[in-house]
Amino acid sequence: MFNISIVLYKPRWQQELLPLLEELLKIRSLRTIYLVDNSPQKTDVIPISSKKIKYIFVGENIGYGRGHNIAIRETIYQRLSHHLVMNSDIKVDREDVEKLYDFLSSNDQVGVLMPKVTNPNGDVQYLCKLLPSPMDVFGRRFLPSSWIRTRNDRYELRGADYSRPMNVPYLSGCFMFLRTEAVFKARLFDERFFMYPEDVDLTRRIHRDYLTLYYPSVTIIHDHAKESYHNLRLLWIHCVNMCKYFNKWGWFFDRERRLVNKQVYNQLVSKGKQSIN
Repeated sequence: MFNISIVLYKPRWQQELLPLLEELLKIRSLRTIYLVDNSPQKTDVIPISSKKIKYIFVGENIGYGRGHNIAIRETIYQRLSHHLVMNSDIKVDREDVEKLYDFLSSNDQVGVLMPKVTNPNGDVQYLCKLLPSPMDVFGRRFLPSSWIRTRNDRYELRGADYSRPMNVPYLSGCFMFLRTEAVFKARLFDERFFMYPEDVDLTRRIHRDYLTLYYPSVTIIHDHAKESYHNLRLLWIHCVNMCKYFNKWGWFFDRERRLVNKQVYNQLVSKGKQSIN
């Protein structure tokens, strides 16, 4: 059995959440879907009724990682083996979630599992990344893309084979299937981060002891808006929280980043492709 958590902020119930919840409720191994609402106002009526849905109104915007931690702690307390963190802007079939759960249940060395992620038009989202450096983060936001194309391709491992499984140190928080013992050992999301770097921070900590695995046998759709590219307030939040990340791990002297990135890049790009059977 496993739980799912979705952190909400001014949710679009009819357009986005209702179809997703209807599909997730069909999953045979599902225990509870936690809807953690960071909106300024409480939703009076949830347009779907189920004993498997638990709505938690926080009363303030506490951030992405801290919101998910509320539900993850419930999973730990219930002693469930797995927990799925996901966005509300995801489209996924029940059968595919069950495939991921079965794979994760059968592979104890995997701490985080992320499927192949595409845009609604079918284009692959390159969400398998190396641990970021300041230039990786700030260069791609503020410099012309032609100036950093080679660096960005390396950062997103575009030279790797995205049709095969890959053990990478940074997986996107839009859809993270977590082994409970792994996230407990890593001490959950770091709540100092309001949003944006909490996924890389958690993945790199779990990566120390487990495989953090991209698994392309399953594909989901992520209608990613990239709001911080268009909203100055969100861009500021992104920059502030990335500064917190580099203050934690190191700006230019991050030995773990250098060693992990070199090993992963050599395995997946320079010396051929890595796979798990």
